[in-house]
Amino acid sequence: MKRIVVILFVLIAVAVSAYYAQQYWLHRYDELIARQAAAYNVDPDLVWSIIYEETYFSPWKNGRDGEVGLMQVMPAVGREWASEKGARDVQRQIAANPAEALKDPQRNIDVGCWYLQKFNEQYRDTPDRETRMLAAYNAGPAPVEACRCVPAIPETTAYVSRIFALLGGAGALVAPSFEVRLVA
Repeated sequence: MKRIVVILFVLIAVAVSAYYAQQYWLHRYDELIARQAAAYNVDPDLVWSIIYEETYFSPWKNGRDGEVGLMQVMPAVGREWASEKGARDVQRQIAANPAEALKDPQRNIDVGCWYLQKFNEQYRDTPDRETRMLAAYNAGPAPVEACRCVPAIPETTAYVSRIFALLGGAGALVAPSFEVRLVA
C-alpha cells in the first residue's frame, strides 16, 4: 500500500511540475510581447499567437526559407527595420549573419511588431484588416496586394485560420469568413 501511495505522489508531482514548466515556457516572453506590442500599437494576443504558431516560443528556430527567431522574421524585413530606425550597426550585423542578429528575442519581437504595424496601417480602412495583416505577414505583402484578399496559397489560408483559432482560445475557430481568390 505504501508503494502505491509513493507512486501516486511521484506521478502527481511530475504532472504538476510538467504543467508549471509548460506555463513558464509559454509565458516567459509575455512582458516583452506586451511592451513591444504597445510600442507599435498592435494586439499583444496577436503577437503571442504568431509566436506560438511560428516557433512555439523557441528563439533559436530558423525557417526553411530563411526566417529567423521567435516571430520567424525574414532578414530583408530586419534590414528594412534597421534602416528605418537608423540602426546602421544592426544593418551590418544582419548583412553579416542574419540568423545571429535576429534570433535575440527582444530584437526579433521588436522587428515582428514593427512589421505587423506596417500592415495594420496599410489595411486600416479595410473590413478584413486583421485577416490581411496575417496573410501579408505570412506570404508577404505582394500576394495580398495582388488580389486584395487572402491569396489562394494553402499554407497562408491555413496559417490565418490557425492564428484566429489561437486568438479564440481553446482551439475554437473564430476566424471571420475571408475571401480567397486565384490571381493570374
